[in-house]
Order: sequence, then C-alpha cells, then structure tokens
Amino acid sequence: MADAAVLLKKLGFSDKEIAVYRSVLAHGPAPVRKLADASGVNRGTTYDILKSLMEQGLVSYYHQKTKQYFVAEHPEKLLAMIDAKASALSAAKEEVRAILPELASLFSKASEKPVVKYYEGDPGIRTLLADVLDTVGALPEAERAYVVYSSADIRSHLYRAFPGFTAERIRRKIRVRAIAIGSGGEEQALAERRWLTKKEGAPTYLIVYADKTALFSVGASGEPRGVLIEDADTSDTQRLMFDSLWKTLPV
Repeated sequence: MADAAVLLKKLGFSDKEIAVYRSVLAHGPAPVRKLADASGVNRGTTYDILKSLMEQGLVSYYHQKTKQYFVAEHPEKLLAMIDAKASALSAAKEEVRAILPELASLFSKASEKPVVKYYEGDPGIRTLLADVLDTVGALPEAERAYVVYSSADIRSHLYRAFPGFTAERIRRKIRVRAIAIGSGGEEQALAERRWLTKKEGAPTYLIVYADKTALFSVGASGEPRGVLIEDADTSDTQRLMFDSLWKTLPV
C-alpha cells in the first residue's frame, strides 16, 4: 500500500500540512491548541494550515461556546480536490495555448541575440568539449564536421581535461579540419591538418562548430579557460575566414 504522506506530498502538501491534516483526521472535532500539540506544529502555523485546508474543502469548523472546533471532512474530499485541480490545470493549459504565439515571438527575439558562456578549470573545459561532440554528433552524418585552429601551446590542456575526446569524436563519425599553429599534433582518423606555422603556438585554441564558436586559453595561474559564443553570424564569419586561409596552406 502506498504511504499516505508520500501521496499527500504528490498533491502539494508540505510536511507541516500533512502533520496537521492527519491530526485533524485522527482527533475529530478539536480546537487549534489540541491540533497544534498533536501535530507538533506551532499554534499560529496550525491555524493558517487549517484555513488553507478549509479553502480546499478538506476541513470545516463550528463554534461551541467560546471555542472554535475544527473537524475533517471525509477523506474522499481529496478526490474532489484532485478533480478541481485537474480542471484548473486543463483550463490553464488552454489559456497558455492561446498566448503561445506571443511567448514564442518573445523567445524568437531573444534567441537572435548572441549568448556568451564562460568556463574555467579542467571540469569547465571538459564540459565545453563535450558540447562540441554533442552538438556536432546530433547533426546528420554528412554534416558532422567542425574546424579548429589548433595551437600547440593550448592543446595539452584540452587533452588533459578530456583525454578520450579524439576517440569519442571518431566513434561518433565526426570529421575535423585543423589549421595547426606550432609543432606537434598527430594524424588521426577523420581529420585533415594543414600548418600555418610549426615555429610557435598561439595563445588561443579555437573551435568553430554548428552555430557556435569556442575559444580556449590559459590564464596567468596556469588554469585553462574557455569562452563559448552561441551566434550563427560569428561562427559563419569564422568559418569563412578559416576556409579562405585553408585554401592557401600547403597540403
């Protein structure tokens, strides 16, 4: 049998409301003080909860001499309460449906604005690299590709944060074109590489994927950090510059 407290919580009751409701169910007509003592809830809060229960049709009261007595309605009233909430939610659903075009218009305007996110440390870098895989991996297989300016100065920090990145990229059949800056770098499956220079690296490592641009660098403390720009115009511009430079580099 399901636990009553668990079910009442599903209906939105707090722990204190459950305690007071069960107290009034168990004690029959009783004044606030007795119900407060029985439930372990202070008198003022007990009274407020009783008023709320009355509004929901679960409790009623009457006066006897100078005292106010509270009495629970039959628990079947809970079913009526659920029906009332379901009816209210159904009506609210239709009201929301009516204003969806207006809300969608606001959302569309907001989504046109660039979004910039900042990440730091190995956990942050791993999160950002995971977004590269998740975003590109969700595309149709023919479109699963990204481009990168791969700096030797930054590369080791990325592999430290996500050592299995390349293997996961290959597993998801994601292709990459890399313009390498500085020495190092290994030939990998589904990857093309051309060198801008093998003499020295650059202070920033840049990945352009889908409508996003991720920039990685290392702070003065030696901690890696990343900036993600979610903006199609920015990524399109970066991709255009990459393609133009790519064509000029030796194979």
